[in-house]
Amino acid sequence: MLFKIILLVLLLCPLSAFLPLTLHNEFKSMSDGINFFNPAFTGNSQEALRWVVDNQLSPSPLGRSVFAEKSLERAIKIGARQYLIFGAGYDTFAYRQPSWANALEIFEIDHPATAYDKQARLKNAKYVIPDNIHYIEADFTEDYWQEKLLNHEAFDRRKISCCAILGVAYYLSKQTFEALISVISSALPKESCVIFDYPDENSYTEKAGHRTKRQSLLAGAANEKMLASYSYAEIEKLLSAHDFLIYEHLNPQKMTEEYFESYNKANPSHRMTAFDNVNYCLAVRK
Repeated sequence: MLFKIILLVLLLCPLSAFLPLTLHNEFKSMSDGINFFNPAFTGNSQEALRWVVDNQLSPSPLGRSVFAEKSLERAIKIGARQYLIFGAGYDTFAYRQPSWANALEIFEIDHPATAYDKQARLKNAKYVIPDNIHYIEADFTEDYWQEKLLNHEAFDRRKISCCAILGVAYYLSKQTFEALISVISSALPKESCVIFDYPDENSYTEKAGHRTKRQSLLAGAANEKMLASYSYAEIEKLLSAHDFLIYEHLNPQKMTEEYFESYNKANPSHRMTAFDNVNYCLAVRK
């Protein structure tokens, strides 16, 4: 079970520095790094690995995934027929899509280097790509990237769409993130939605949680500098300026209560909590 959890997290994790290592070396590097994450830890290497997975590695990708997929399932019930995954990375949803997603056209939108690497890995694994998956190589920091989406033969801007922007807001400037929201708003009809997570206003200050400080250091070491953080008021104002209204908003405490409690009750010795200083938002275009 531990192996499956770690493997899933590795597939979902946005920290690209982890990916080139073999699983064996990856597990060893995580357990050997326990003093970086938790200097007070005592235990063997297996216990160290479990602590890193439960506390540092799993909460963000698992929290993002469950929030996005529950939101997507609701969106389909009100007419969403396209799912746009911005910064798709090594996200696995499209390759394990449930039956309720079969009617969707799924677009994975990501930087060319990551997109090509993912496609090469799938090809090497001889994985049969479902017909409803489409790849769009684009860099959000460059102008006119949206033309690649709007001109894609499978994309229909008249259809209600659901957009996942997971693990992205951290690495874009506020101007670039707002520009992304603006493009989405102008390209999609009413009742379309955006799902995203974002770092709160304390994320890069002394008020940040211990895990957040460790994660920021890791991101910096992987040349993935975190650029922005937001208060709730800033997010609300940004979304409103582009015709989005917040439908659901979860802070770490609410996320833990709603999505982690069932797991924690079943696994009291390996509890997980939603990651510090990370909020989750679902907004609908009015």
